[in-house]
Amino acid sequence: MSQWAASRSPQQTARSQHLPQHHTLAYAQAPALSAAATAKPHAAKQAAMLHPGAQSHPKRSSDWRARQASEAAANAAYTFAHAGRQVRIGPVAFWIVVGTLVIMAGWSITAATYLAFRDDVLRTLIAHQAEQQFAYEDRIAELRAQIDRTTSRQLLDQEQFEQKLEDLMRRQAMLEQHATALGGIADPVTTGSIRTQGTPPRGDRSRQSSIGDTLGRVEASLDRVEQQQTLALNQMENRYESKARLMRGVLGQLGVKIGGQAAVGGPFVPVKLADNQSFERALMRVNLARADADRLSAALVTVPVRKPVAGDIDMSSPFGVRLDPFVHEAAMHTGIDFRGDFGEPIHATAAGTVTVAGWSGGYGKMVEIDHGNGLSTRYGHLSEIDVEVGEKVRIGQVVGKLGSTGRSTGPHLHYETRVNGEPVNPQKFLAAGDRLFGG
Repeated sequence: MSQWAASRSPQQTARSQHLPQHHTLAYAQAPALSAAATAKPHAAKQAAMLHPGAQSHPKRSSDWRARQASEAAANAAYTFAHAGRQVRIGPVAFWIVVGTLVIMAGWSITAATYLAFRDDVLRTLIAHQAEQQFAYEDRIAELRAQIDRTTSRQLLDQEQFEQKLEDLMRRQAMLEQHATALGGIADPVTTGSIRTQGTPPRGDRSRQSSIGDTLGRVEASLDRVEQQQTLALNQMENRYESKARLMRGVLGQLGVKIGGQAAVGGPFVPVKLADNQSFERALMRVNLARADADRLSAALVTVPVRKPVAGDIDMSSPFGVRLDPFVHEAAMHTGIDFRGDFGEPIHATAAGTVTVAGWSGGYGKMVEIDHGNGLSTRYGHLSEIDVEVGEKVRIGQVVGKLGSTGRSTGPHLHYETRVNGEPVNPQKFLAAGDRLFGG
């Protein structure tokens, strides 16, 4: 084993004891320091000559020597000797070498530690990477699920919109059928027609919300139309029922019995309606009320409740007992007299069949009409007759002209109403006509 040797001051020798024995370092002073050491007595003499006071001041001398020693130490260098060879290194280079060795030692320790714990470090890194990967996959799965939910919700909204639109279109068609039915039983009722929108396209939720609002407005319009139709049905039912009640009251007041219905028949087939078909039920009630009112109206066609002359009635002699204008004695007046102009047209007060059309004693020229159900009317003192026996006359048809034929004192119409051949007061029927037709 090679030995290193070096010369240095005692302090440096003491430091060298800490070096390894197989590489013993010897520190030597530079030649300049050795020369300074051999010339020390001479320098002391010169110093004594230059500073004669130094001998008398030992403290100052020691300070000066300390400064000299420090300057010498600053100029010192490190010398390495091996096998008779010496290598001199300055302090800066020495510490660079030492720092490099320390760094290399630290790197070696770090590398050894990595090699020793590499598997654990790799496992930790792999586990961390796997954890991040799983987190990313979970996030991706969550986003996909959110997209699926959004898509499903949009599809559901689309189906709901389509179903609602289909319901509205079906409901509109039903309301249009109802409007047609209403037009068939009465005057056309304004029910409206709603133009529905097309199938809503797939889009964002704001557009779907707008379409939903539009469908809501359409549905509200259809609700109003349905309410108007229901109200119209109720009004028609009330109107027909009121009309039927009025005609029944008038006929009862007149004591007229309506004849039986025509020969009809057939098997009984009851009408079955669903519970939710309120419109059909209301329509059926309206039809029944209308049929009853039409039947009573048809019966009133043959009841003489209308006026035989146009305009206001100018009655010159009422029904009942009066003083006869010719013999001036009490006599029964079986009708009422209407004053008028000669040749004024006379109208049939009800539909019927002409049974008399000619001269008839004190009536002069007379027309008698049979209205059925025991009712008949007579029109006397006519100047002209415009109908023939057996002719079917309708309401308001002209049967003759006003005159003064027969037992008459001037132009007027003698008008009679008879029930089962017996004269009754025509004013009763005329008052009933005013009640039915508002005068």
